[in-house]
Amino acid sequence: MTSPALQIRPFRPTDEAAVIALWQACDLVRPWNDPAKDIRRKLRVNPEWLLVAERSGRIAGTVMAGYEGHRGWINYLAVDPRAQRGGLGRALMAEAERLLGAAGCAKINLQVRTGNTGVIAFYGKLGYRVDHCVSLGKRLEND
Repeated sequence: MTSPALQIRPFRPTDEAAVIALWQACDLVRPWNDPAKDIRRKLRVNPEWLLVAERSGRIAGTVMAGYEGHRGWINYLAVDPRAQRGGLGRALMAEAERLLGAAGCAKINLQVRTGNTGVIAFYGKLGYRVDHCVSLGKRLEND
């Protein structure tokens, strides 16, 4: 998606500081996840699926898509708090869904913290539903 003021494009290494600052502003960073390591990990697998939304030369949003052949995943959807509710999150999700669909992905999963009702409502408006399953995880590498 491009327009004179907005471009959704793959991440560039020069975006790293701005992307991490955005993730921090959106409260996506946790002590157990080093965001710089998360970026490096993503750049080893489908790096073109780490997308940034650039508006007037500034990073205004991100989304990280993944697919292993069975299910797609969305991580790090972030929109600058000053630009939220303006359609940028929808545009980022539409592009991530387009990329995953083109790769043959039949279903997308994502995780939202249970108390984040505003984000749950946002995804609901995009057609996502609660799957009523338990999310389990195990760290193989400590950040």
